[in-house]
Amino acid sequence: MNSTDAALLRPGSILGTRVTRTEDPGLLVGGARYLADLQLDNRLHAVFVRSEVAHGELGEIHVDDAIAMPGVVEVLTATELGVKAHHGFAPVHGDFKRPPLAVGRVRFVGEPIAVVLAETFAQGVDAAQAIWADIEPLDVVVTAEDAFADGATDVFAAHESNEAQVFADDAPVEFGSGERVVRGRYVNQRMAVVPMEPDCAAAEVDPATGRVTLWVSNQMPHLVHGQFCSALGLETSNVRVVTPQVGGGFGGKAGLHSEYVVVGACALRTGRPVQWVPTRSEDMVSLPHSRGQVQHVELGCRDDGTFTGLRIRLLGDAGAYPTVGAYLPGGTRRMAQGTYRFDAIQCDVAVAVTNTTQMGAYRGAGRPEATAMLERAVDQAALELGIDPIEIRKRNLLTNDVFPFTTLTGNTYDSGDYTLPLDRAAEVVGYEALRAEQAARRTAGDTTLLGIGVASYVEITAGGGPSEFGAIDIHPDGSATVFAGTQSHGQGHQTAYAMLVSDQTGIPVDRIRLVDGDTDAVRTGGGTGGSRSLQLGGSAVRGATEVMVEQAKQVAARMLEADVADIVVDVAAGTIGVAGVPAQALTWDQVASTAADHGEPLRGEFDFVQQGATFPFGAHIAVVEVDRDTGFVRLVRHVAVDDCGTVVNPLLVEGQQHGGVAAGVGQALLEAVGFDSDGNPITSNMADYAIPSAAELPMFEVISTETPTPLNPLGAKGIGEAATIGATPAVQNAVIDALAHLGVRHIDLPCTPQRVWHTIRAADTGTLPDPWVEPPPIFDQLRARVAAGAELREDAAGAAAADGI
Repeated sequence: MNSTDAALLRPGSILGTRVTRTEDPGLLVGGARYLADLQLDNRLHAVFVRSEVAHGELGEIHVDDAIAMPGVVEVLTATELGVKAHHGFAPVHGDFKRPPLAVGRVRFVGEPIAVVLAETFAQGVDAAQAIWADIEPLDVVVTAEDAFADGATDVFAAHESNEAQVFADDAPVEFGSGERVVRGRYVNQRMAVVPMEPDCAAAEVDPATGRVTLWVSNQMPHLVHGQFCSALGLETSNVRVVTPQVGGGFGGKAGLHSEYVVVGACALRTGRPVQWVPTRSEDMVSLPHSRGQVQHVELGCRDDGTFTGLRIRLLGDAGAYPTVGAYLPGGTRRMAQGTYRFDAIQCDVAVAVTNTTQMGAYRGAGRPEATAMLERAVDQAALELGIDPIEIRKRNLLTNDVFPFTTLTGNTYDSGDYTLPLDRAAEVVGYEALRAEQAARRTAGDTTLLGIGVASYVEITAGGGPSEFGAIDIHPDGSATVFAGTQSHGQGHQTAYAMLVSDQTGIPVDRIRLVDGDTDAVRTGGGTGGSRSLQLGGSAVRGATEVMVEQAKQVAARMLEADVADIVVDVAAGTIGVAGVPAQALTWDQVASTAADHGEPLRGEFDFVQQGATFPFGAHIAVVEVDRDTGFVRLVRHVAVDDCGTVVNPLLVEGQQHGGVAAGVGQALLEAVGFDSDGNPITSNMADYAIPSAAELPMFEVISTETPTPLNPLGAKGIGEAATIGATPAVQNAVIDALAHLGVRHIDLPCTPQRVWHTIRAADTGTLPDPWVEPPPIFDQLRARVAAGAELREDAAGAAAADGI
């Protein structure tokens, strides 16, 4: 195994082995408890009444009928709630603060205007349906193009524009007369997060102390803790935040949500526990969406296929109340260089406020959009220049001798070997044989068209605050408890962290448990996002274990009347004693019992700080079959070669690869959030919003290469989002490749049967549209502002938030 740390090379080490997940038995037998499973005595159920109008002046809210209904304890509007507007996960502008319940104006379908508190959930739903409001409709802006159009209604009148974020590079990229310029307009569609468990919350106030406990299905309990206290004006010492078992997050469950504040305020107001568990349809309009970009891309090429310049005009959608989603297009900009060499890059960004659900993060958060954009342009260049897709990439990939490499957009890639995964993927998939089969099918006029799609990617992980806390206690029975500031919701943290502890102590992994997601039990933490957990949380746990082992050596030296320098841990035996004298070695329960008896329990704490982000990379090749008559796409094979540095547990990495690929395929072929022209959502249930099931997916072929990072002692990089980033463009490129001989150069995401069928018909009738559409006027306006001396810079704090999720 490659590693930056000699300890990981030790023969017999548990690291690098396929240890099964210790979390799974509790999940499989129903022992794990999710937020909806909380048993809170005398609880009230919160049911939100949400606006059915996308944009309008909010008048009287009629609640009398609901208040009189059985089981209803109280109905609150913003007036009764009395909580001021506040920022969410990441502040964008003071004008965009969001009231937890609407005040004066509603700005999207699904915005809460009132909350019912009832004895049962059913009673709350019945009462909510009896509430209605006087809303005077206003003009609606549904897309970013609408929002920036001349005469568009301002979603926030005080802001005097629909600009959420705009920034532009000082120096524009100009193409020379001898360059071949490949141009395309690419849509990276809006997506719903669709976690298995919806977003939910509960709160309880201790009647004796007034202390609030807030339970949330969230990825970042410590961040929520601070933001919740700020929103309600509470002392931080008077609030505890707990995340029970969380059924998926994927970026959407990050930071403070308005509903959490309402639930907490209602618990404080009533003195009773309050619980909110939404339906799936409610979650589809309230949990932040993600992606949602329109990318105008121009790629300069020489005749030999080597790249010159890259010019991007990127249109983003922040939704109705801009928060971290407004910053994610900046993350796309920072990753725009990808794995390639360029002479110059220009990326101007305009992010709009719209009358739609606010935008947040989803698996990759800005990085998938960058890779999809770049890999689409590279494949289009390969088609237009008549160069094989793998060959054109190899002519432009950054070479191994450049690392660490600072990109033209300001990132510093820590380590890389970009040719390695591309060659490995081509070998595994049998690339040349597939090309031969494709040619044979085309010659024969086969109506089942074969497509091979390639994608090379690099992404950023552990950005935006690369530090984490870890601690460990050894108990008198010899078991261990690990405490981590990360938050596990399916990744396998308990198993991975236990392996790191076992590697230094010999304590079996099934005797090591993890405590996380509790702001009382864990003193600080960054939570889980941006694929940060193993490299930061794991390094912190490793450091804490080292601290604890040093204390244990001191205790053992006193017990054995030996010099502490002679004390060693025998990991294979799980003992600690004098080197060369195994018969006198002590077990961990003996050392821990003695330490506890002397008032010094075995404990280690460590705050790990990483000097920068890490940059995993890889290459994916997808093979599809397209039915020429119906447009139906079948994914036949998918080879994912991902490099996340040192692999501590291949089983966990493969699980992340499989899940990541499935998410990426969903975006490529099926998933898209839609609104009608009045801002009404048309995909707010699982009948209208399609996600892939196992029945639509082949068994993925997942492989890891290992190029360690020098930035942490494990050599580890992130893996949670990498496969998603590589999968989407590989599948999209495969679909387009299947139709390339018909003259097709581009199909927007998702490549649904209807969209593919229409493209085939257009090819047959000679009516294929040009892939290029001129960018909207907002970008000329940005260039004019720059020329006039304006500095349109990205907000540094917002950029850090985007890179951290």
